[in-house]
Amino acid sequence: MKDSRLRKILVFGNSGAGKSTLSKRLSADGNLAHLDLDTLAFKKESPTERRDIQESLKEVNAFLEKNDSWVIEGGYADIFEQILSHANEMIYLDLSAESCQENARNREWEPHKYESKEAQDKNLDMLINWILDYYSREDAFSELAHNNLFDQFSGNKKRFTSNQAIT
Repeated sequence: MKDSRLRKILVFGNSGAGKSTLSKRLSADGNLAHLDLDTLAFKKESPTERRDIQESLKEVNAFLEKNDSWVIEGGYADIFEQILSHANEMIYLDLSAESCQENARNREWEPHKYESKEAQDKNLDMLINWILDYYSREDAFSELAHNNLFDQFSGNKKRFTSNQAIT
């Protein structure tokens, strides 16, 4: 029987909301395995093109099998919907577009996503617009999808609306 006190946390929200920062802190503070879905949701040879969701889910399920306590982060409501039953905590970073855009502008280099800080910064204009579109899109990365995900989760859940609330 698995220990129900083990933490199994899903962290999601808009781009720039602070998912990676919070997840890394939770991972370090709680000795939790950490999975950033960005590292497996896109094709290696074409980093702007998503992999088939079943391929991504195979890797997520392997991660779940290997780890008893974990934090998984990303904006992928379609992946999270498939693994909700494994989680016992959920954190929704529901920050304003302005806060997310400011966070994106101040983001440190993410070497697991970009070959250099310059390559990351080349994507900044696209990211700023993507953040703003969050509220009008209807895809797996949208506010609509995230609100639905949050509403259907029956475990321990929190919604943060500011950077200060997260810290």
